[in-house]
Amino acid sequence: MSTKDEKEVGLPGYQSNSGEAVNSTEGPIPDGNWATRNGLNLKSFTMRDYGHGIVELDRSMKPRHLHMIAIGGSIGAGFFVGSGSALSTGGPGFLLIDFLIIGIMIFNVVYALGELAVMYPVSGGFYTYATRFIDPSWGFALGWNYVMQWAVVVPLELTVCSISISYWNQEISPAVWISIFWVFIIIVNVFGTLGYAEEEFWSAMIKLSATVIFIIIAFVMVLGGGPEKGLYSEYWGARLWYEPGAFKNGFKGFCSVFVTAAFAFSGTELVGLAAAESANPGKALPGAIKQVFWRITLFYVLGLLFVGLLIPSDDKHLLNASSDDVAASPFVLVGQYAGLPGFNHFMNVVILVSVISISVSGVYGGSRTLTALAQQGYAPKAFTYVDKSGRPLFSVIALLAFGALAYIDLASSGEKVFTWLQALSGLAALFTWGSICFAHIRFRRAWAYHGHTLDEIPFKAVGGVYGSWLGLIFIILVLAAQFYVAVSPIGKEGSAESFFNAYLALPVMLLFWAAGYLWKREGWLRTSQMDVDTGRREHNWEEINAHRKYLASLPAWKRLFHALF
Repeated sequence: MSTKDEKEVGLPGYQSNSGEAVNSTEGPIPDGNWATRNGLNLKSFTMRDYGHGIVELDRSMKPRHLHMIAIGGSIGAGFFVGSGSALSTGGPGFLLIDFLIIGIMIFNVVYALGELAVMYPVSGGFYTYATRFIDPSWGFALGWNYVMQWAVVVPLELTVCSISISYWNQEISPAVWISIFWVFIIIVNVFGTLGYAEEEFWSAMIKLSATVIFIIIAFVMVLGGGPEKGLYSEYWGARLWYEPGAFKNGFKGFCSVFVTAAFAFSGTELVGLAAAESANPGKALPGAIKQVFWRITLFYVLGLLFVGLLIPSDDKHLLNASSDDVAASPFVLVGQYAGLPGFNHFMNVVILVSVISISVSGVYGGSRTLTALAQQGYAPKAFTYVDKSGRPLFSVIALLAFGALAYIDLASSGEKVFTWLQALSGLAALFTWGSICFAHIRFRRAWAYHGHTLDEIPFKAVGGVYGSWLGLIFIILVLAAQFYVAVSPIGKEGSAESFFNAYLALPVMLLFWAAGYLWKREGWLRTSQMDVDTGRREHNWEEINAHRKYLASLPAWKRLFHALF
């Protein structure tokens, strides 16, 4: 296969105006000064001349970082705390079924993203795929909605940090803890990509280790191996599936948990953004993508199975609990009810780490997307600024500034303000995932139209376009379930306020779509208009073909094992 017409991630070699040498394969050559490379001196804040029309960030992300971001990066309060309200709403049966369905959806979304990201590992990832393979105006709306999502998440998670601390001490003002964790997030971002990568690596290690510990302990509790002073000192089994029952609130319960499960997976797509800042996405990303299978099956499904076995869905701690109430976490409650001294505190520490991790991810995901938007002319040019340590400086500052909104929660009306801020971009994750699947479907169509074969794709999604169609259908069903729950919520009368709290993001998204079209006058792309060659990464095809030949010689079960693991 000829690759002469292919560009290495859209990064042609050049000599910058400042004399800084740039390598077409690995991007700008890192500064020789260690402090400058790591953002620790004033020189590191000066502008890197990174070329025309190119977003060139740092490439210090290592394969181990990508693997941990994929398998544990976005496990947060949605899993550890939100699962409690989901259990109360739908019971253990719907909790397990809905998370499994959403897991299948995410599995296909991430594999579609992996195929695109290996072909075109560019900053801004999925936003640029929507612009390239669907509709530039839709890409504009998607990018801004994604930035808004993370801009709201940063102050929200800072607030949850203070709530987590209040589990131990309610006397100190939440403002103190908000300030401390805000400063910590700023410090992490001083170190740029490497700061985010290392923080995510170690926090993911903590979260995954804690989940494994919980699963082992929960298994012992189910078998009746708990302390005599606790609730699980005799065989427990599946009694809670019979009384109070496996399913609650019928179809409404199913739809409500369906929505909760979808939002618990938010942030999974960040591995696609992070891939653009690794030295060799073609090698590092496929292995990271495969880790998602473990995350879905082992951590989400198995962990929540034990939650449903050990915590009754009518538990008083779960009733009317908010999604950020740490005391309502079923993971914390298991430790309390089992009579395990300190286990509830251990899990609260893990929840705190998870929340901080999501805050750091929010700054990372929002800033990189904002920089990509600016590079395409969809945001102020100032946000294209990348300094010598590879940080998109003004974009990072903008996202960090939103952390100040956390102090609004201290006011009496703060909770209502936050509710409406969340509503502005509440469906952003679903729009993003749906766009990834649809962009993958349209990419495959354009790929064939321009005379290419599937053999020319170095990393292929396991389910192909069928998997993307399945993922897209599930996403549409989640949006329908969200609409149904918004119109007819459980246990109360529907109102205009409750509807727009749940669905305001849709008209906002459509408004951005219209604004993007009026501004750029670019609409739906026909198959013939889609460019599949510009910016396509050049790969070592001798190595790839040799590997494929080896795989073809393996038995079918080994080939399946390799595809998944």
